Amino acid sequence: MLTTRSVDWRRSAPGIVTACLAALALFVSGQSVWAANKPILHGKHWIAITGKPLGATAGARIFHAGGNAVDAACAMLAATSTMFDVLSWGGETQALIYHPGEKRVIGINALGVAPSGATPEFFSEQGMAQPPEYGPLAAVTPGTPGGLMVMLAEYGSMSLAEVLAPALEMAEGYPMEAQTANSIERMKETIRQWPASRDLFLVHEGEAREAPHPGEIFRQPDLHRTLMKLVETEREALAAGLTRKAAIYEAYKRFYEGDIAADFVAGARALGGLHTREDLAQWKVHIEEPVSTSYKGIDVYKLTSWVQGPVMLQALNLAERVDLASMGFNSARYIHHVYQIMNLSFADRDFYYGDPYFPPEEPMMGLLSKKYAAERLKGMDRESNDPGVKPGDPYRFQRGSNPYLEYLEQWTNTPRPDAGVMPPWQQASFDPGDHERQFLAGTTSIQAADKEGWVVSVTPSGGWIPAAIAGNTGIGMSQRMQSFVLDPAQNPYNVVTPGKRPRATLTPGMALKDGKPYLSFAVQGGDIQDQVLLQFFLGVVEFGMNVQEAVEAPYFWSYQMRNSFGDHRAEPGKILLNEQTPAWVRKELEGMGYVPIYRDKSSGPINAIEFDHEQGTFKGGASDFGEDYGLAW
Repeated sequence: MLTTRSVDWRRSAPGIVTACLAALALFVSGQSVWAANKPILHGKHWIAITGKPLGATAGARIFHAGGNAVDAACAMLAATSTMFDVLSWGGETQALIYHPGEKRVIGINALGVAPSGATPEFFSEQGMAQPPEYGPLAAVTPGTPGGLMVMLAEYGSMSLAEVLAPALEMAEGYPMEAQTANSIERMKETIRQWPASRDLFLVHEGEAREAPHPGEIFRQPDLHRTLMKLVETEREALAAGLTRKAAIYEAYKRFYEGDIAADFVAGARALGGLHTREDLAQWKVHIEEPVSTSYKGIDVYKLTSWVQGPVMLQALNLAERVDLASMGFNSARYIHHVYQIMNLSFADRDFYYGDPYFPPEEPMMGLLSKKYAAERLKGMDRESNDPGVKPGDPYRFQRGSNPYLEYLEQWTNTPRPDAGVMPPWQQASFDPGDHERQFLAGTTSIQAADKEGWVVSVTPSGGWIPAAIAGNTGIGMSQRMQSFVLDPAQNPYNVVTPGKRPRATLTPGMALKDGKPYLSFAVQGGDIQDQVLLQFFLGVVEFGMNVQEAVEAPYFWSYQMRNSFGDHRAEPGKILLNEQTPAWVRKELEGMGYVPIYRDKSSGPINAIEFDHEQGTFKGGASDFGEDYGLAW
């Protein structure tokens, strides 16, 4: 196994001192390296964590009514979608579920697809370098309603009516929290261009503040009617003698093939969208086998290449071969090595990830090969940042040959003339503020577990403010189409095509140890997601943090990968550091070629559960980054 211990201790004496001081500055006591602000959640029967307090309460209500973790997760998903917690009902859902009866992890793929007519030629004719950031042309087909109903039908225990009850109450009226209310006010000029969105969100139109005030009751009668149609359909099916599962699927059918689908399509097309009835009717949820890797005996699970999840597995394969613990948590050497590990992994993400249900087939076997990781590690610069990191060739570690070697040779993120053909967005001027906002585009996360052994990790998203509301449905449309590319030279696996899923950032995680649930974790935040989840995992496994310490710890963010939103720009060498980073660590990183920026909180809003099988309890970590909240019993 390749380590860096000998390399580290052969450095100059001043270098040794600074590395030791960095480690000493961040160690507090015992095994821990970070003191948390919030207490750990302890539970014996169940635990529910999500992005908003009211969302966690919805999960708690379901648990108290006798539901399992899948029922509670679905209720939290419905509630946060109704709250526009940086997502809504027209967005997308993906989940990992641990099935205690089958003792395995199951993947849920409820990401929408590009509608009819969404081709590179169409967007090029509109003068666009990629699909737009907002509006009807940014929308894939709705995935969240289908994902919720499939999870509930297949793995839940309650009726759709029971699980949707909290969301239905909220649609009738709930006190809107400041974060969403202020987002509406900030984006009101964009919202104003879509009639149904204007009528819903700008409740004080013409006044100085047109958005709801924090704490004001926000009502969504159109959405309430849409959700009631689902409940009514289930009720009629049950009265006709259908099973619980079959009745939920009747509601599913009404959404995607019945009058709800017709209203959604009419509303989308009235705004200039491309959706057809056939697009919704032909879309379906996939129940999948997730991908996994083993890190020092711990099995880590992620969804496959239609999201960025495998990038964390690739990074773990690299990290396993480096003695990161000896460098000290957040020392300059540690940060540098993890940054370079992420560079190698994310370059592969940016070139090889896409919808596995569409050709060409992604080389996932090669990408997750331990031998491929060893080969990639040979080219890693141990002393300074490498802005020219490129994707590797995983086909050498699986069957078949690489069909895109010509694109691979020309691929680059750097402006050096000898480095290859630059993507057009790297050559153009850009707004750093917009790039930062797009890079961190958030959503919410959901964690749930129960004493029967069910565990659910979800990162739903899409339809965030400013959402284009589809006609009279009350449903905010997704903005996920912007994650496609138009030029196959940038990523031949992720070119926009009707019926295809864009490669999303959404990435729930789960880990098993000795065949039992060990960690369940997720985070919102665009391209930072698998960066901070990697560091969270290393914090627990390598540095002995407890789950609350690990969700709050001061992580760093790389901007060297291509932005999955907006302009798709990469910024090699740019790094976000926590404001508490010591001066000597900052100086050493600058000497390695990094360009740092700083903020007071840098963990990302991670939510996680750790399982104590000896005590038979749950330990929950709810981020202090935003409004994330957890409840347990």
